[in-house]
Amino acid sequence: MKLVSYWHDTARAFSGGAPGPVEGHYDVAIVGGGFTGLAAAHRLAKAGAKVVVLEAERVGWGASGRNGGHLNNGLAHSYLSAKAELGKERAIAIYRALDDSVDTIEALVGEEAIDCNFRRAGKLKLASKPQHFESIARNFEAIHAEVDPDTALLSAADLKSEIGSPFHGAMLSKKSAMMHMGRYVAGLATAAARHGAVIHENTGVTDRKQVGVRHELTTSRGKISADNMLVATGAYTTPNFGYFRRRIISVGSFIIATRPLSDTEIAATMPGNRTCVNSMNIGNYFRLSPDNRLIFGGRARFSATSDQRSDARSGQILQASLAAIFPQLAKVEIDYCWGGLVDMTKDRFPRAGYHDGVWYAMGYSGHGAQLSTHLGMIIADAMLGREDRNPLKGLEWPAIPGYSGKPWFLPMVGLYYKALDRIQ
Repeated sequence: MKLVSYWHDTARAFSGGAPGPVEGHYDVAIVGGGFTGLAAAHRLAKAGAKVVVLEAERVGWGASGRNGGHLNNGLAHSYLSAKAELGKERAIAIYRALDDSVDTIEALVGEEAIDCNFRRAGKLKLASKPQHFESIARNFEAIHAEVDPDTALLSAADLKSEIGSPFHGAMLSKKSAMMHMGRYVAGLATAAARHGAVIHENTGVTDRKQVGVRHELTTSRGKISADNMLVATGAYTTPNFGYFRRRIISVGSFIIATRPLSDTEIAATMPGNRTCVNSMNIGNYFRLSPDNRLIFGGRARFSATSDQRSDARSGQILQASLAAIFPQLAKVEIDYCWGGLVDMTKDRFPRAGYHDGVWYAMGYSGHGAQLSTHLGMIIADAMLGREDRNPLKGLEWPAIPGYSGKPWFLPMVGLYYKALDRIQ
């Protein structure tokens, strides 16, 4: 079993990073070389801006390579709860932004000929308990009537042709998609560089200051200045960006991938070949990879630590969950196990905008695989003076009281959700 990201291990690495020292002045400096930063760089470079991307590791190293490869439309919340909290207009705007996100990726993949196995698969939100199906059905009725008619409610009988495990029904979101995340991020970086973006890997930002309207950034490989700056670091935001650290909760997300399954095993397990997520608070998500592995993920442990030892422990928990959902795969070999941090906000709504001279987009709360590319482009357009299409503009983002970036409270949160899963 390899303790590395399947996405990275099965994709050709980006080879277009800029050589030599980090120096010079740019129109825009982007901190973070994941989907958000690279999409913004691509948009800006195509418009003729002089843009640099500063990535502390390699492109896609953070959450962009530590996800299940789902491009799901819909919200992290139920639509009904989002409407109650934010109001109908804002809830619809964010829901439609996630719809648009999948369209954006599909168009970009086609435009730049990125070979990343993009496919409209549809998503199943699976009811793990009978009472969960009642909640899913209420949410479906509101979504279908008010914001997304391209949805369907499936009964337990309907699911027999979709998935080889007993669930109590599901909501099908037909716009959702999937792709190979490692091939996509390498292709996106290559396209951005081809249009003129300068991408520096292994270049952490160690200090920054603002002199008038100009940003001066010190990195591990030299200094640059820029007229505008975008912070797109999510769960890997460093202490020198304290405003965001006090608002972002870094949570471990862990994933395993089986050996390639046979046609018989696929027919008995995932005949519908969609992206799937179950309805538990500490839930699981799964899909088939392009080479027919079952990619199976979840929180596993509520921790802000991800290293080989932690990932292996989480992998054992995930393997037990996989066997519980798919007993027919209980003894299947696990070829990959990996983890990493994803960026959550307290209310689980993402944030994007402008604060104190700095542009930002982060806090995707488990829906960044699709939304990050779209928001990166939207923020780039705002920098270019184009129409402001930011669905999150003006959404308050208070700091978490007593919090400075180390989520000491995660184990208690995990115990709370485990208790809820037992009684609900």
